[in-house]
Amino acid sequence: AMSQRTLEALEKLEELGEHHFRSHRSHQLTSDDAEWADVIIAVESDHVNYVRKNFASAAERTVQLRSFCLLAPLDGDVASQVAEVATGEPEPGLDVADPAGGDQGTYDRCAVELWDLAQVFAALTLSSDDL
Repeated sequence: AMSQRTLEALEKLEELGEHHFRSHRSHQLTSDDAEWADVIIAVESDHVNYVRKNFASAAERTVQLRSFCLLAPLDGDVASQVAEVATGEPEPGLDVADPAGGDQGTYDRCAVELWDLAQVFAALTLSSDDL
């Protein structure tokens, strides 16, 4: 289950509404997960490197979130956008800082940062059919 600070930070994001976060459970990425996923979005460069090292077949579908938001081409489908960004090396300077060990304000800022990046990701990957 997610930490209490994470839960509180997410509950402060009004845009998420009445989502039931308490049912969330994390688990280590498996080969089945990597094969199933259309895209693997990581928030830290080390996570991208881990996926590329341990699940080579998913390398072209694995991107660092902030890198994608900054570098994704504005045209093409999601797969081609992700594949293009995935050709680059992940950069530690573009990581979303892990709030672990921080106070509630640190968790709140991280939640807002991730929400904002998720909105950019969604806008970049919205197909022209959806406009």
